[in-house]
Amino acid sequence: MIFSGNNFKFELGKKTYIMGILNVTSDSFYDGGEYNSPEKAVAHARRMLSEGADIIDIGAHSTRPNHTVLTENEELEIVKNYLPLIYNETNAIISIDTFYPSVAEYALQNGASIINDVSGVFNEDIAKLVKQYNCGWVIMHTGGGDSATVPGYLTSVSEDVKVFFDKMFNQCIRYGINKNQLCFDIGIGFGKSQEHNIDVLRNIEKLKRKDVALLTALSMKRVVKNTTNTEGIDLLYGTISANTLAVKGGTDIIRVHNVKENAIAVKMADALVRG
Repeated sequence: MIFSGNNFKFELGKKTYIMGILNVTSDSFYDGGEYNSPEKAVAHARRMLSEGADIIDIGAHSTRPNHTVLTENEELEIVKNYLPLIYNETNAIISIDTFYPSVAEYALQNGASIINDVSGVFNEDIAKLVKQYNCGWVIMHTGGGDSATVPGYLTSVSEDVKVFFDKMFNQCIRYGINKNQLCFDIGIGFGKSQEHNIDVLRNIEKLKRKDVALLTALSMKRVVKNTTNTEGIDLLYGTISANTLAVKGGTDIIRVHNVKENAIAVKMADALVRG
């Protein structure tokens, strides 16, 4: 199986791929403001690529709890200031972290190959772009909540995630999107309590579809902070631990802030798990 699209092709099951986080925001929960100039962003992208990143995920809109909601035009203007320069200076495989169709389309026209969509819904406007540009589409489970709200689940949250993945898969196939273009995200921190987050991480093996790539994005998040009682850079230890077990569960891509340390850890995990 593969996760593929315009300008990229990842063979699944052979290794864990690294998505390096590049937040060009002032209010992201962990690294807000660190890379909010084009020069700093390019330098950080280069650093992450040298440390083992396979994808650079550019985000111009924070999704932390109580984040400032940008309009579509506001987010687009930020992306315009960063994405072309990052792509031209690095030629990286780029994903754009957005749920706005106009932002996604601009990004696809200017070097991005993947839409990392945190909306938690089947957006037909995004689906049209996925077909038109033959790009990858990361679809996240949110349960109808965001990073600050927790919806009620009729059964277990893991069962809800599984049903959601099946529903999104069927909708995409009916729409004419190739399954190789899809990647599902279990949505750690989105519409989930601490107990929900732990539950889905424990059940990755049950949630992983054999025919679609799976992404796990837990880097430095509250689930790590609340479990380990750590903050700042010390969150890295819990992040690596959870990512290692996610690899054992079958995740194909991990989305991380600290590429070097996580790349080393999952290389060892791959050797033990994937052989």
